[in-house]
Amino acid sequence: MRIDGHVHVVGNGTGGTGCWYRPRGVTRYGAPLLLRTVGLPRAALTGDLDRLYAARMREFVRDSSLEAAVILAQDNAYRPDGVRIEGAGSFYVPNEFVLDLAARHREFLPAVSIHPARPDARDELERCLLGGAVMLKCLPNCQLIDWNDRGYTGFLERMAESGLVLLAHTGSERTLPVLDARLADPRVLTRALEIGVTCIAAHCGTGLMALDPDYFDVFVEMTRRFPRLYGDNSALASCNFRTRPSALRRMVAPDLQCRIVHGSDVPVPVTASLLWAMGIVSWRQWRETAAIANPIERDVRIKRAMGFGEETFTRLAGLLRRRAAR
Repeated sequence: MRIDGHVHVVGNGTGGTGCWYRPRGVTRYGAPLLLRTVGLPRAALTGDLDRLYAARMREFVRDSSLEAAVILAQDNAYRPDGVRIEGAGSFYVPNEFVLDLAARHREFLPAVSIHPARPDARDELERCLLGGAVMLKCLPNCQLIDWNDRGYTGFLERMAESGLVLLAHTGSERTLPVLDARLADPRVLTRALEIGVTCIAAHCGTGLMALDPDYFDVFVEMTRRFPRLYGDNSALASCNFRTRPSALRRMVAPDLQCRIVHGSDVPVPVTASLLWAMGIVSWRQWRETAAIANPIERDVRIKRAMGFGEETFTRLAGLLRRRAAR
């Protein structure tokens, strides 16, 4: 099964979904661009965004060469003592929303988001496991999650026991407010890996050139020590200067590509323009992919042009919980 393992869903709470979207700072200026990526008008921000956005994602997956997409919930940020940090995020997507979408539509697989410091974290984990969750998504630097905190041991042990995959943002983050930049380091996953959780370091620890620390070399070194560590290639087909040509050449080399899974990061804009400027793809490949209206399929074609092989798109299916995998 070919899967996009990194697709965001957003909503404004219409229909009682519990979602909210409150972009702050520079994020406010990017909101119209994100909507344009998925072909929605700006009026959707105050309209029936939840239904329109989910329907568009389903359409993109159905009309692509993929069979499913992992859709991501987004929890709030909490302090280690379990107190919620008010106003820390730009959007919120409850677990029930992605679980319900996945239960109704075969194109979706649910990735829940549970901050392990939440007072109800263990109960919510059990509920989501029963609901068919295949993955747990987090942004440690934005949600203030240090997975090396021994207070999270029981939570991680249950994840390992259940086979729930942990997808954690690593490297640069310029879309959401960052609470602790140090938690962008892939080493934040060390204890989870030692306990036996299969982890995916989103973006492979890459950083925006000249702006943020780059942890790609750290990620590569960790793959040698931890057989359960993988990375995804999400957000590499965009104009965010996350990809260095040398890092990409290393990423598509056979010994590392076998640890990479496919992800788009839609609705982050998908384009090969910067990749062409860097000499990574040809002019013809850039123009051919630019003509593809579907951003999920455009990302697939760009990743293939970058050198990612077929197993990159099918590898995730073998890592997900068998009970919930389709």
